[in-house]
Amino acid sequence: MYVVIIAAVMTWIEPNPYNPIVRFIYGITEPVFQWMREHLPIVFGGIDLSPIVVIFGIQIIQQVLLPTLRQALIGSSFA
Repeated sequence: MYVVIIAAVMTWIEPNPYNPIVRFIYGITEPVFQWMREHLPIVFGGIDLSPIVVIFGIQIIQQVLLPTLRQALIGSSFA
């Protein structure tokens, strides 16, 4: 989630694209952002909301899906 926030902030400050750290962050986040842009209409008035959607998705996975899976695995190990 922090990498997504850093990538969003970096779009405002336009860092050096040849910096290895910048390239790493964009390399990790851009495929996910691009997938979001292709499958969901999340650009409004020139503002790209894909980082917000990705963060929301990460929150859902952390708060709903992972505890459910963890509970299912713990419950099945005692059965």
